Amino acid sequence: MNTKEKIALIQEVGEEIIGLDEIKKKLEENKKLIAYDGFEPSGQIHIAQGFIRAMNIQKLLKAGIHFKVLVADWHAYANNKMGGDIKKIQQVGKYFIEVWKACGLNTKNIEFVWASELVKDPDYWFSVLKIAKSTTLNRIIRCSQIMGRSETDNLTAAQIIYPAMQAADIFYLKVDIAQLGMDQRKVNMLARQIASDLGFEKPSAVHHHMLISLNPPIDKLKPEENKIEKTIALKMSKSQPDSAVFMTDNREEIQRKINKAYCPPGEVAFNPILEYFKYIVFLKHKKVEIKREKKFGGNLMLNSYLELEDLYKSEAIYPLDLKNNLVNYLDEIIEPVRKYFEVNSKAKRLKEKIESYKITR
Repeated sequence: MNTKEKIALIQEVGEEIIGLDEIKKKLEENKKLIAYDGFEPSGQIHIAQGFIRAMNIQKLLKAGIHFKVLVADWHAYANNKMGGDIKKIQQVGKYFIEVWKACGLNTKNIEFVWASELVKDPDYWFSVLKIAKSTTLNRIIRCSQIMGRSETDNLTAAQIIYPAMQAADIFYLKVDIAQLGMDQRKVNMLARQIASDLGFEKPSAVHHHMLISLNPPIDKLKPEENKIEKTIALKMSKSQPDSAVFMTDNREEIQRKINKAYCPPGEVAFNPILEYFKYIVFLKHKKVEIKREKKFGGNLMLNSYLELEDLYKSEAIYPLDLKNNLVNYLDEIIEPVRKYFEVNSKAKRLKEKIESYKITR
């Protein structure tokens, strides 16, 4: 695979790419690139964290990039996830890995790194300290977005440390590409800004799109917010089960969530049902069929998401058309994962344990 083809795969992953020229230069020099994504183990795993993350990692692996997944158990503890119970957090981390296996991701080609191992090294904490000294408290607080918090929240001292830890993760793991969601861009920009002054290599950032909640966007948007901020404000939440489809939902649960989801006729902006088609269905299928009765126009075979969007905007396709077909496609994607947890006794016990835990924001 040549550099152009590798760049094309990276661009498929990133809604926003910062430092693309830097990535291209390293590829042309035949440098072995390292990318990473990190996650807080914090309860059930929704379809964006499961299926979409697996597909994104697969594309970067195909491009010849070594991928590290940081299981951010200490970060989740600092952010009071799972009630601040580190043992539960670590069980959830193991559960996430099992879900990715069930999605078909070859985890043998991925390096899993646990934050609880990084923190044993004094050099890691020295990096955290250097980062904290190089920036202001106000800038760190602005980075609270990466934890699903806001600047106006009553943050704990542990949550104040969190952004410096995440920046340290990037440097300690010797990352060329921070491949994280759009909600993580503030800390990636901080890492890029301070890297040279601290003697670290400046990381590029490949930010993937954040799927929005299935719930109506009532009272969540401020007129002055840009598109990125709006998308982050509207993202799905594990603490709100009906805001997302989860990777082990049965067909009835999928149907219930999709049927009640926000999907105004003819409206494209911030429409979660259209987003599921764009970022999930068309990610898996090059062509998508919308099945419907002849009296409603008959079946449609679509070659691209834009074709679907145009038809919906003109109201040639109705919300119920989208929802009925989306249920079928999501059920097809999730069925192998459900089966994996039915036949794998160890994974099944782990899933049952996770489902018994109370999810905390």
